[in-house]
Amino acid sequence: MKFILKPLLMVAAMAMGMNAAVSLPAWATLELNVNKGNVEPMPIAIPDFQGELGAQISEIVTADLKRSGLFAPIDKAAFVEKITNPDAAPRYEDWKVINAQALVTGSVGKEADGRIRAQYRLWDIFGNQQLAGEQFFANDANQRRVAHIIADAIYEKITGEKGYFDTRVVFVDESGAKNARKKRLAIMDQDGANVRYLSDGRAIVLTPRFSPNRQEITYMSYESGQPKVYLLQIETGQRELVGNFPGMTFAPRFSPDGQKVIMSLLRDDGNSNIFAMDLRSRSTTRLTDSTAIDTSPSYSPDGSQVVFTSDRGGGSGRSQIYVMGGDGSNPHRISFGDGVYSTPVWSPRGDLIAFTKQSGGEFQIGVMKTDGSGERILSSGFQQEGPTWAPNGRVLMFFRDSGGGPKLVSVDLTGRNEQPIPTANYASDPAWSPLLE
Repeated sequence: MKFILKPLLMVAAMAMGMNAAVSLPAWATLELNVNKGNVEPMPIAIPDFQGELGAQISEIVTADLKRSGLFAPIDKAAFVEKITNPDAAPRYEDWKVINAQALVTGSVGKEADGRIRAQYRLWDIFGNQQLAGEQFFANDANQRRVAHIIADAIYEKITGEKGYFDTRVVFVDESGAKNARKKRLAIMDQDGANVRYLSDGRAIVLTPRFSPNRQEITYMSYESGQPKVYLLQIETGQRELVGNFPGMTFAPRFSPDGQKVIMSLLRDDGNSNIFAMDLRSRSTTRLTDSTAIDTSPSYSPDGSQVVFTSDRGGGSGRSQIYVMGGDGSNPHRISFGDGVYSTPVWSPRGDLIAFTKQSGGEFQIGVMKTDGSGERILSSGFQQEGPTWAPNGRVLMFFRDSGGGPKLVSVDLTGRNEQPIPTANYASDPAWSPLLE
């Protein structure tokens, strides 16, 4: 199934004969400040959209907004007004009675050429006015994308920040007996729908990572008995070997411009150091040169710095988090907590670093500021690791194994909104895509 991206998924703002323009001065009336420490979810009413596919689209929008933890969809049984014309202004008092602060109405229909046309309106109930209205066109295969795009638009209008619903997650699908696990590359929508397999499971695959600016991933495969790094174009299936490296290769990640891959290479002497490869010239630059184990590198969003873990501070296996320049200069330690740190990942916003920490007999997913201050644990469990950021930097996904096998979990930056991500099989090593185009 080929995804239709934005050039074929047209977006148009709607005036539609009403004087409620998209840019009304009601912004201060209805807003949700996501920068506050404790955000109370906003009550929002989302009746079924009109049309044959309307209920399906509105259910996906509702699920997206609810899962974010910032919105509290109101039970449809409480609705007083029955929406029959989604283009007409609602009876505001009927929605105030049930404490709805926002209302979403919409419709879904078929065009003469077979395309789906979905439109929505966002209403500020206590401001008595429309905040936004748009319509989208897509083919049948992309109806879920339309719902995710609508949810993103609502999220952005109310919070002032980009949403993250029109995204995908690549991960390792695991099936079979524990001692003979079949591992396949797979990709899905961020809510667990539309799973598609990218490899056949004949070789073990590990650590898939998305390019920040194209539908391309890097990953490791044991096809030849040794781990090698590959690039895979998701839509075409075209694959290429990044390069042959002596020794073991670990944790490849893209640079912010997608032009380089940074990774850790293990030498015969047992030490691992960090290298960057230019994907055009295939030239390799060594960034660390120590007798320690340096691994799990991740670029800052502007590419000027790299976060990684190292045991160079002493203590057997006591790896800590370090930051250095993008050229390997000035490596310095930023974590000083008890326990062992691993898998640091720089937030796409640039303000935080997520990590895995093993301490007190449990695994923790946490975040810290880029200077190491303000460490906060968001989730603790028997065994969990591998955080990946949503493109807006507000949500993390990771995998947790509670005994039977790994499953995917998301958590927001408050640590209070933890959500399981449904997958048919066990799942590990998630990596979030950028927003689709």
